Amino acid sequence: MHPAISVICFTVLSGAGFGLIALTTALAFMPGLIALSNGEILFAGVLGTVLATLGLLASTLHLANPRNAWRAFSRFRTSWLSREAVFAVLFYPCAGLWLGAVAFGLSAVLIDLGAALSLVLSLLTVFSTGMIYASLRAIPRWNSPLVPLNYLLLGLASGALLLTTILTVTRAGAMGSDVLMLTLVLLVLAGLGKALYFLWMGTPQGPSINTALGMTRGQARLLESGQGGRSNFLDTEFRFQIDGKTLRRLRWLFGLLGVALPVVAVALLSAGDGFFLIFLILPVTLFGYGVERWLFFAEAQHVVNLFYGAQRV
Repeated sequence: MHPAISVICFTVLSGAGFGLIALTTALAFMPGLIALSNGEILFAGVLGTVLATLGLLASTLHLANPRNAWRAFSRFRTSWLSREAVFAVLFYPCAGLWLGAVAFGLSAVLIDLGAALSLVLSLLTVFSTGMIYASLRAIPRWNSPLVPLNYLLLGLASGALLLTTILTVTRAGAMGSDVLMLTLVLLVLAGLGKALYFLWMGTPQGPSINTALGMTRGQARLLESGQGGRSNFLDTEFRFQIDGKTLRRLRWLFGLLGVALPVVAVALLSAGDGFFLIFLILPVTLFGYGVERWLFFAEAQHVVNLFYGAQRV
């Protein structure tokens, strides 16, 4: 599949924003684990909402006709894209209730209600984003429960790194071991989840040109695709080609930027070092997640490629 920069920015930014919101609201119900001040909650809540909004706005850049964006809300019963849109819109009044109740010192009932709704809707939105791709049978490498799992883990990991950075500022580096341990666990889980996805994707998953033709003996080979001289929609969207050596290098790059470096930075911070390193690691990690998302699209193969000479998808 053709990796669209707008969709990459959408999934990385919205994942980080909703991940930060999910962690901040979840910690509100576990004050014994990590107690956040009202100022820290407002800072994290506003930043998470801004990042989620920027991501959602970036997604509209991929629309051929943005005027038809409203149609995304009309198929809630059958479309994960529609569910994502509905959950994302419902998130805003709930987040407004939560942050407003915290800012103006309203009753704990309103704060807890807004936090609970924001937590559920932020997770549902990220899960729905992953399910948009996981529900596509025509792309076997996406048709797996590992896809929404990875979207959730990467969103929570980036959100945890954002929360660690916020607390590094507000608490002058003395945020406590619980925050750092939570961040380390989520970063490692996100890395393991993606490694499992790469391992699963390495085994043949989808149909081959032989199964498409119903041939059980010999190796089928397409002699003529019937394609004209000019490219078409299938060429630009579904037939993105890149060599395996480059893909392997990009996988290692993601592992370095998105897993290894942030883990080392958080470990150094827990040891009392790396106060300034965490501010450098945050954009590096988000860039690493952008590499991961680029790979997610670049490595996907649509079944239509079988009609253009691919042996397997």
